[in-house]
Amino acid sequence: MESDRNVDSPPAPSFDSLADLPLTIERVSTARLSRDTSSGFTRVTTEITLAGEGVEGIGEDVTYETDEHDELAAYGLPDLTGEFTLESVSNRLADLDLFPTAPDREVFRNYRRWGLESAALDLALRQSETTLAAELGRERDPVRFVTSTRLGEPPTTERLESLREQVPDVEFKLDPTTDWDRDLVAQLDERVGTETIRILDLKGQYEGTDVDAPADPDLYELVLESVPDAIIEDPGLTDETEPLFEDEAVRERVSWDAPIESLADVEALPWEPTWLNIKPSRFGSIASVLETIAYCEERGIRLYGGGQFELGVGRGHIQLLASLFYPDTPNDVAPGAYNDPDVGEGLPPSPLEPPAASAGFRW
Repeated sequence: MESDRNVDSPPAPSFDSLADLPLTIERVSTARLSRDTSSGFTRVTTEITLAGEGVEGIGEDVTYETDEHDELAAYGLPDLTGEFTLESVSNRLADLDLFPTAPDREVFRNYRRWGLESAALDLALRQSETTLAAELGRERDPVRFVTSTRLGEPPTTERLESLREQVPDVEFKLDPTTDWDRDLVAQLDERVGTETIRILDLKGQYEGTDVDAPADPDLYELVLESVPDAIIEDPGLTDETEPLFEDEAVRERVSWDAPIESLADVEALPWEPTWLNIKPSRFGSIASVLETIAYCEERGIRLYGGGQFELGVGRGHIQLLASLFYPDTPNDVAPGAYNDPDVGEGLPPSPLEPPAASAGFRW
């Protein structure tokens, strides 16, 4: 097996480096995963296994609706067996309808495709006994991470304090709500320090989801002023809120997440971003993810990884991508135990050290 290459100036990531990898798919299977979360809902995902030549490639479909996973378990996936290259299997997936009935949200098509493409990438690398780092000419570096959590209703600092007791240096990504006020922010500063809050996700770009949040100028002004060093993710821009983002220094703090499903979406943003949250499942294909990362590296746009309550190998996938491309930023890729309803002991601190290298798309 090839070892990770050491490089002084890593090349721009390109799907061309991976496109010709051969893979043989002899069997396809799925496994439904389920786990309660700290956000008060039961997360269900599906691990997808592609097997051939005595090895397995595994990916994870992070579609949010439980019914979609139940339907997948009942009806299965189209026939994917055969001899491919990574490029040809990607093209085949682009042509297939992977849902027995139309999904609740169109982006779920990307989520399922990513589950299959990541499994195909894992299988191709393992059949060739090589690693993603080696093929892309990158090193796996320790991954800095933050943990994303909600403060409850009404919001309190209790969970944050419990996490800091277990992991004193832990940093946070928080979702401000209209329940936040100056007293709460003062408590945050006193009990955990506002400097530990690295990202504030306003969720103003979501539509038709359970986490939609209205664009609230009072809330936006509060967090912009009270947590001055935090990245501000996904503000909703309206006639009332847009004036808060006219200053260039404020715009440099803004990051985008929900709208980003392709490079075209990056180019369509209201201004060239300083920050982006990269969630590979939103993109669907490996080629689209790498194209966007290369574009951002060329323009100095800083990236951090985003999680979607992955329960299986998908968490390792986003940790590996962070390790290869944006290891030093506030990646929302904390180990899964941070998402458990109760704060347990033995939580690993940041940064995550890369495990021993193994073939495939593995962390």
